[in-house]
Amino acid sequence: MERADQPSSLSSIAYNGARRVLGGNWTGGSTVPSRTLYPHQWSWDSGFIAIGLRHLSPERAQRELETLLGAQWADGRVPHIVFNPAVPLTAYFPSPDFWRSSAAGHRAGAPEAVETSGIVQPPIHAVAAWLVHRADPAASAHRGFLRRVYPRLVAWQRYLTERRDFGGRGLASIVHPWESGMDNSPCWDPPLSRIEPAATASFHRADLDHGCPSDRPTDLDYGRYVRLAEHYRDQGYADEVDGHRFAVEDPGFNALLIASEHALADIAAALGADPSDHQVRAEELTTTLLKRLWSQDDGLFLAQDVIGGEPVPERSAAGLLPLILPGLPEDVTSTLLRTAGGEHFGLGGATRLVPSYDLTGHAFDPARYWRGPAWFNVNWLLERGLRRHGATGRADALRTTLLQAAVASGFAEYVDPFTGEARGTRDFSWTAALTIDLLAEVAR
Repeated sequence: MERADQPSSLSSIAYNGARRVLGGNWTGGSTVPSRTLYPHQWSWDSGFIAIGLRHLSPERAQRELETLLGAQWADGRVPHIVFNPAVPLTAYFPSPDFWRSSAAGHRAGAPEAVETSGIVQPPIHAVAAWLVHRADPAASAHRGFLRRVYPRLVAWQRYLTERRDFGGRGLASIVHPWESGMDNSPCWDPPLSRIEPAATASFHRADLDHGCPSDRPTDLDYGRYVRLAEHYRDQGYADEVDGHRFAVEDPGFNALLIASEHALADIAAALGADPSDHQVRAEELTTTLLKRLWSQDDGLFLAQDVIGGEPVPERSAAGLLPLILPGLPEDVTSTLLRTAGGEHFGLGGATRLVPSYDLTGHAFDPARYWRGPAWFNVNWLLERGLRRHGATGRADALRTTLLQAAVASGFAEYVDPFTGEARGTRDFSWTAALTIDLLAEVAR
């Protein structure tokens, strides 16, 4: 890395380990999440990675985001995977020959020069771009970073708020569980039950070549994921609500959508443009989020099945993520804080880190992908949310636990929420990147 600001009082083990992971996973223009399990560029991974990289090399953090946005489709979508043509097709599934983006996505404006997936991931990117700019505003201005990425970020947000507003109330819908970022959450089980799975023999799961089967999605779930992706591809990646078999308004996805509108307001102001459009959109989306997804009885936000026309009766960490937002009513924030520390998530009590799914839920599993393990990016977001709403002591404790768990687990993809035992792959990039960011916060 070209630059490093390492306060002497911080753990050299955490810092040096995280720096090693990020250096080892850098490909020259972007960072892979993992050299084994995820050998391409992932969308929201790159957002979190850029947030950490800004403390080591602001320019490299800028390039991380620029590389991703360079694969943006003409309709504004930022694909969830940008494929490296040097990686063998057998290294990851679904591979480029499954998605066939440049051909199947031609009418939707898929780029011709690079192959991507056709779905998206949560919009953390404007938040990341603003934080990266603030790490070195002079260098950012010299490179014209904000001026170049701002119109792309606006197009990305407008794709979500306009093309994906299937509920007709302003919130974005995801059309595949992978778009939530929380791919295998039990929240998707009810709407997925309508989907006939693809035959297991019709595809080869490369994830099982690198991961423990008990950590990964079941073949039944994976078959449904494949069927949904095939259908979207065969429809030319068209975004018509009546053409989708799965459409869900996810509170975590929409919380990041709103946070990115706030970040775009800051970016617009820094560029001398009028930020009011972004400010108004953020306020309107927050109001809609509260009206549409808030459940006082459940103590958090619930996903809404747009096709089924009803809330999904499952508690997920996604329902806590609106804590990152300003402007929430005090009774909502106080309820979210109680829920985070209560029987369903156990923060500060039963668990070391917030699990991805309800501890008391029927499908809770502390080892299986997004069905109970704790993830570093989710807990990083919640640490910021706790701090935003005045729970400083709890935020400090969570930050300390995150740093300890990152080192002890070998910068694991995710961990057991009770014990901190490593799960998934190791040397995971966003775990390393967010470790660097938390260490920088300690120093400040």
